[in-house]
Amino acid sequence: MSAQSYVMARQPASEVLVIGAGVAGLATALAAAPRAVRVLGAGAPGGDGASIWAQGGIAAAVGTGDAPAQHAADTLAAGQWRNDPVAVRHLTECAPDVIDWLERLGVRFDRDGDGALLLGREAAHGCMRIVHARGDATGAEVMRALTRAAARCAHIAVVPQRRAFALARTADGRVVGAWAWSGQAVELWPARAVVLATGGYAALYRHTTNPAGNDGGGIALALAAGAAVADLEFVQFHPTALALPGASGQLPLLTEALRGAGAVLIDGSGQRFMPAEHPLAELAPRDVVARAVAARTLSGHAVFLDARAAVGAAFPEHFPTVFAACMQAGIDPRTQPVPITPAAHYCMGGVRVDADARSSLDGLYAVGEAACTGVHGANRLASNSLLEGLAFGRALGQHLATALPGAAGAALPCPRTYAPLDAATRAALADVLWTHAGLVRDEAGLAHAATRIAAWRATLAPDASAADLLDLAAALIAAMRARRESVGAHWRRDVRAAA
Repeated sequence: MSAQSYVMARQPASEVLVIGAGVAGLATALAAAPRAVRVLGAGAPGGDGASIWAQGGIAAAVGTGDAPAQHAADTLAAGQWRNDPVAVRHLTECAPDVIDWLERLGVRFDRDGDGALLLGREAAHGCMRIVHARGDATGAEVMRALTRAAARCAHIAVVPQRRAFALARTADGRVVGAWAWSGQAVELWPARAVVLATGGYAALYRHTTNPAGNDGGGIALALAAGAAVADLEFVQFHPTALALPGASGQLPLLTEALRGAGAVLIDGSGQRFMPAEHPLAELAPRDVVARAVAARTLSGHAVFLDARAAVGAAFPEHFPTVFAACMQAGIDPRTQPVPITPAAHYCMGGVRVDADARSSLDGLYAVGEAACTGVHGANRLASNSLLEGLAFGRALGQHLATALPGAAGAALPCPRTYAPLDAATRAALADVLWTHAGLVRDEAGLAHAATRIAAWRATLAPDASAADLLDLAAALIAAMRARRESVGAHWRRDVRAAA
C-alpha cells in the first residue's frame, strides 16, 4: 500500500517552517523569535542530520595575531577563488560573535589552563583558529546546547520523525509550506516562510562520512519545485575516513585535527608521501590530500594515518570519538597506524540563495549545507561548515523576525506520492556515483552514469517522490559534465586543470 492511501492531515499553520533540525535549522529557529516556528526533524530531537557527527571545530579569528581578513584569505584560497567574496567577508567577520553566542547558549568549548580558548589548526589554515568542544565532539556539543535552548523557547515547536517530500505551492508558484510523511499519514505543514536546512547529498555515495539521511532530499524537493541550484559538481571527499573491510555507507571520520596536531600519512612501507605532493604536505587542501590517498589505494596500496608520535597516549583524552571508533574496529591508534580511505564528506553546491538566504522561489529559503551561498567556492575550508550553518542560519532567523513574507495563500494538491527509492536502486546509485562521479571523473564515466540514472528514472511513476532523488543525481552528473575544467573538489582526468 502506498503512503498516499493513508489519511492526509493538515497541520496548524506557522509563521516559519524549518525543515531540518541540525545546527543551521536550530540556529534559524532560535534567532527568529518571536515568530512562531515549527521545525520538522527527520530523526529524534538532538540527533538529526550530520551536525552531530562533526568532529572538526568551528573556524574563527579569535586568537592573538589572527584577524577575519586572514580567515577570509584562507577561505578564498581553499575555494580556488571561485567564492563569493562578499559572503566570505560576512562569514569570517561574524565568526567571533558566533562563538560568543554559542557560549551564551551553554556550549562548553575547550580551554587551556589559563582559561583561554584552546585553538587548533587544520588543513589550508594559515594559523591556529579552530575552536573545539570535547576534543573531537564539537558537533555533538553544539547540538546538545542548541537542542536544549530550542526546547526552552515557547516560540519553537520541534516535530521529530517527519520526512518532507514535496513543497506546497500556490497557483502563482509561491511556497506556502511542505508535505511530509509521518510514518502513518501525509501531512501538510502550512507556513508563511519555508526554510530548507536539510544538509547535503554526500550520503548518496558508496563511501561517506555522513548519515544515510544526508541524501540531498531537501535539495531534491526544491529542484522538483523549480528552484535554482548551483555548484552541484563540487563534492568534497574527506581524505581520512576509517577504512573498514567490505564496509559501505557511513564510515567513521578521522578528524583533520589529527593532522593539525602532527599526524602524518604513510604508505604500507611506512614512508610519508604528502611532502612530495604539496608544500603544505598533510595540511594541503582536502582535495589534494584526498586525491593523493585515492591514487595509492586504487593502485592496490594501503594508506595509513600515523598519529603514534604526534598524539600517542593522549588519544583517549584529546580525540575520544576517533579513539573509540578505532578501538571498536580492533585498532589501537596509540600504538598502530590507522588504515584510511577517502569518503564523500561535504557538498559545496545546493539551492542557490542570495545574501538573505532567499531562493529563486518566493517564500523559500535555504541555509547550511542545503544552500549554495557562494562562501565555499570550489572547495570548503576545514571547519567552515558548522560556522556557515550557524552564521547564516542565525542571520536568516533575525531577518525573518522582522521581515516575514505576507500571508500564505491556498496550497495546491500534493504533487507527489510518497514512495522512497527502493534499497536495490539506492545501492546501485551509490556505486555508480562512487565509480563515475567520485574523486576523479571523465566524460565517458559521467555519460554512463547519466544513462543508468535515466533508465532507473524511466521505471518510476511520474509522481513518485523517489523520482526527485534521481533527478537530483541527474542534475549532479549534468553539472559535472558541464564544467570542463579541473578545479578544487571537481577533478576531471580528461581536461586540463584550471589556471
